[in-house]
Amino acid sequence: MKYLSIDIETFGRCDLTKCGVYRYIEDEEFEVLLFAYAFDDEEVKVVDLKRGEKITEEVLNALTDENIIKTAFNANFERTCLEKYLSLKLSPNQWRCTMVHSLYLGLPTTLEDAAEVLNLENKKMKEGKSLIKYFSVPCKPSKSNGLRTRNLPEHSLEKWETFKEYCKKDVEVEREIRKRLEKYPLPDKEHTLWVLDQKINDYGVKVDTKLILNAIKCSEITKEELQKKAKDITKLDNPNSLIQLKNWLINKGIEADELSKENVEELIEKVKDEDAKEVLKLRLELSKTSVKKYEAMIRAVCRDDRIRGLLQFYGANRTGRWAGRLSQIHNFPRNNLKNIKEARELLKSGNYDILKILFDESIPDILSQLLRTAIVPSESHRFIVSDFSAIEARVIAYLADEKWVLDTFKGNGKIYEMTASRMFNVPIEKIVKGNPEYDLRQKGKVATLACGYQGGVGALKAMGALKMGLKEEELPSIVKAWRDANPNIVKFWKDVEDAAAEVLETKGSITLNKGLKIFADSSFLFIKLPSGRHLSYPKARIEGDFKITYEGIEQGTKKWSRIKTYGGRLVENIVQAVARDCLAEAMMRLDRAGYKIAFHVHDEVVLDVPLGFGSVEEVKEIMTRAIEWAEGLPLNAECFETYFYMKD
Repeated sequence: MKYLSIDIETFGRCDLTKCGVYRYIEDEEFEVLLFAYAFDDEEVKVVDLKRGEKITEEVLNALTDENIIKTAFNANFERTCLEKYLSLKLSPNQWRCTMVHSLYLGLPTTLEDAAEVLNLENKKMKEGKSLIKYFSVPCKPSKSNGLRTRNLPEHSLEKWETFKEYCKKDVEVEREIRKRLEKYPLPDKEHTLWVLDQKINDYGVKVDTKLILNAIKCSEITKEELQKKAKDITKLDNPNSLIQLKNWLINKGIEADELSKENVEELIEKVKDEDAKEVLKLRLELSKTSVKKYEAMIRAVCRDDRIRGLLQFYGANRTGRWAGRLSQIHNFPRNNLKNIKEARELLKSGNYDILKILFDESIPDILSQLLRTAIVPSESHRFIVSDFSAIEARVIAYLADEKWVLDTFKGNGKIYEMTASRMFNVPIEKIVKGNPEYDLRQKGKVATLACGYQGGVGALKAMGALKMGLKEEELPSIVKAWRDANPNIVKFWKDVEDAAAEVLETKGSITLNKGLKIFADSSFLFIKLPSGRHLSYPKARIEGDFKITYEGIEQGTKKWSRIKTYGGRLVENIVQAVARDCLAEAMMRLDRAGYKIAFHVHDEVVLDVPLGFGSVEEVKEIMTRAIEWAEGLPLNAECFETYFYMKD
């Protein structure tokens, strides 16, 4: 197969990081400045499009030739920009994304960092960021630059020549990374899934721009009202100022080292001064950030009122799950408003005062809960939303052969009640509303959510056990009771950790339940999943007392570093990865059945379905159909229809 490696440099007035590539290419001044390419191992050539050079017929033909594979690092950008600039239809099936291959192997998300971690001789040029800032984004007009708002090649021919070298070097680095990774090929099934991901991102989803703009306006009005109330009480010039507010509280006899959301909530419960309590409540209201997501939607929306590029394939490269981009749909707040349709219509029509009167919640809370409803189906369509039920609890029980959990899911599905029954030796028939034993369900629920990945007291607290009314002194006994009730899951943690430690020492392989296979070579620790996909841990090794470590992006610092892991954490990766593969299987089936996927979030898929086509029943059957590589895994899904996105 012949390869065409590509890198481009572009100009546009939209902020690419905030508006996304699909909105970016709609900018009237968008253009491709440089086009660097190389066939196979040939020397890289640079086409200076900005200065009048043309892409050859050979290359133009290659861009649509199904026998030539086009490659780039973050191929979505090159494909989308070139499709617009050249007015060509470029099939994602003919492209390979080296960034996706890098992520599949647990490597960094950027070309520069991937080259660094792989210790390539070829490295991305350090001047790149400053050159992009100079040529690819608008500049501020000043007397010294003749009040221009854009730098062109003639403004610095020396920099322009360096920019061309930079573009050329990126092709060389991308090609070298691709060759280095060929030893560990990306599975064909993952490429097929990436193609579907591109189809989903290209299609996008419609948003209600009128609702969004009214939400932003409503928020501004509310913010002014809240700030005025805070000023009236405190008499401060700026009650939003941390220093001013802290000093005001000190004068009230209230010490506050921090005023984070959690600290403010605690202070509200403790303080007795009514003015201080009211000001803290106002600060809490002002801290609500849902409007930022509305603003992110407006920045990213295309001319046809659709947002595209909401999903990042392999965004969570430990598990292969998707990550949210732009408006970050993966962490939208839940909605529990009664009469949400009515609230939505009032906001859309601009009736803010009536909205406040009819709904017994603060405006920031209402806006937060209406955020999902800004996403709407295409004209003459409706959404069918389908969400796997308790997928992680099902998967971990399946992999660990925890039979009673599987039997529960195959039966009445009351996992929290059955967990409590086994933890506290109470017949499940007694754990029903109205009985004193029903309180045990809460303990069963928090334990199920917190303890599955070797979590202890800290995990229970993080899951909100204390806010649920549980006492700190009873948490250790809850952890023990859960572990006693789930011995096979506890054993699974140890089996995975022991196997990982052993193969890192021996460079051999060990096969566990359901075809899980753990093996290692000098570069990676691999875990082969039932689907055939691998989890990858770069430069894994044993340190000290059988501490398993590997290199990766540390969640807190977001920097490449050495990370410790253990049985429970490895099991968490495995379970979430298998759950992701279940969703992937369902998505491919839905696509083959003719359903258009607008987007998906965690274990939920949102379909944009024409009126008169498809049904909730058919979608549920497709979602829960047995998976060949997961025989015996009991799947279930909740499905419903809606004319705006929401949680049912």
